[in-house]
Amino acid sequence: MNQPVHPVTAALLQPIPAAGYAGDVSPLLAWQWVQAGDAVLVDVRTDAEREWVGGVPGAAAVAWKQWPGMVPNAAFDEQVCAAANGKKVLLLCRSGVRSIAAARRATELGLQAYNILEGFEGDPDDQAHRGVRGGWQVAGLPWRQN
Repeated sequence: MNQPVHPVTAALLQPIPAAGYAGDVSPLLAWQWVQAGDAVLVDVRTDAEREWVGGVPGAAAVAWKQWPGMVPNAAFDEQVCAAANGKKVLLLCRSGVRSIAAARRATELGLQAYNILEGFEGDPDDQAHRGVRGGWQVAGLPWRQN
């Protein structure tokens, strides 16, 4: 017997329209698309963030800004287009903010680009700690730390 899908769960499995790019997706939907081979995951965090905090196995590492100084990555356009390889692009950052800017730029380059809501670490909690309120890690999706 088929169980009805809870409305909150159903909302997590649909893109949310956005201005300037294809839309926002939950970490769960992003992972489903990656697993189905429909999309490529692009981690736009700095090399330092991926090294110190962790990352998603198999994600393309294409920094939006570089550490130190958070200067724009001059090679972003070339790197994100190469990573896309003709598929939808799912952009992931720490909290889902830089990835919006990256999704807008990827869209300008002709890619079907989505922002992953809540990012890798999610929003800070009451003690300003990340990794406990939303995001890729809290969703229990694959990740590893060096």
